[in-house]
Amino acid sequence: MTRVLVTGANGFVGRALCADLARRSHDVIAAVRGADKARGIVCARAVAVGDIGPETDWQDALAGVGAIVHAAARVHVMGESGETARAAHARVNVEGTRRLAEAAQAAGARRFVFLSTVKTMGESNGDGPPFTESDPPRPAADDFYGQSKLEAERLLIAMARAGALETVILRPPLVYGPGVGANFAALMRLCRLGLPLPLASIANRRSLLFLGNLTDAVATVLDHPAAPGEIFFLSDGEDVSVPELIRKIAAAQGRPARLFPCPPALLRAVAALAGRGAAAGRLLDSLAVNSRKSRDRLGWRPPFTLDQGLARTAAGNGRGQGTGSA
Repeated sequence: MTRVLVTGANGFVGRALCADLARRSHDVIAAVRGADKARGIVCARAVAVGDIGPETDWQDALAGVGAIVHAAARVHVMGESGETARAAHARVNVEGTRRLAEAAQAAGARRFVFLSTVKTMGESNGDGPPFTESDPPRPAADDFYGQSKLEAERLLIAMARAGALETVILRPPLVYGPGVGANFAALMRLCRLGLPLPLASIANRRSLLFLGNLTDAVATVLDHPAAPGEIFFLSDGEDVSVPELIRKIAAAQGRPARLFPCPPALLRAVAALAGRGAAAGRLLDSLAVNSRKSRDRLGWRPPFTLDQGLARTAAGNGRGQGTGSA
């Protein structure tokens, strides 16, 4: 049994991580912003650490901890742009990560698992093959989240080379599961309503990761001897087009999928005119990862298929009625 500190423990991913690690008999310490955020988290102890940044005091949370899973992060905030947004992301995702890693090393923790993102690679594969860990990262110029996550990755790698802290970096694609929110929840609602959607002609490929597969991968790298110093892409192992995904979501909710063809170029042009070009890109472009390294190096296999993950998501969201944010 390992005492594991999970940051962002009250979030969509953090809550599931705490519950899964506790089920595996780990002694889970849940780091939350305030004591009022600890309700319902499955853990041995919750510690309020306040806002994450370069001044966060981690001493109490790290007492006796052998491993850290750093799931807390600042994601995109609507209406934010420019240097203010860049600085806000850097404060939490870069300097906050640096502060935690330095405190963890000083406290004698052994392993640091960092939940990064596929967005370190950019927003799309284009016409190329799925991303691999050897491909050069190219976060989008206006994606301060992806840029800050990449910078945090690099500082952790440098710290690991200079010290005793074992770092493992996981790059998930879109994570879904019971309680998912944002765009995935909106897509589930559209499928549940049975509205005709002009998306039948989209021929892209998207990787996804069920929440239960993510928590299983984290549990694997917490003590796997081949994990330290490595970066791993994760996925359910089945890439799908948007029309295929919609059909699967609709089936999981017991609804028919109503799709009709429309040229993707026309969809993209209409979205651009409406100021929704970025949202259209997430529907129309490919963003796939090759997770073979995690299978070959770790022997990891996702315990849930895409269909099983979608079925559990539909059931856990009251057949698609969840409204949380991812």
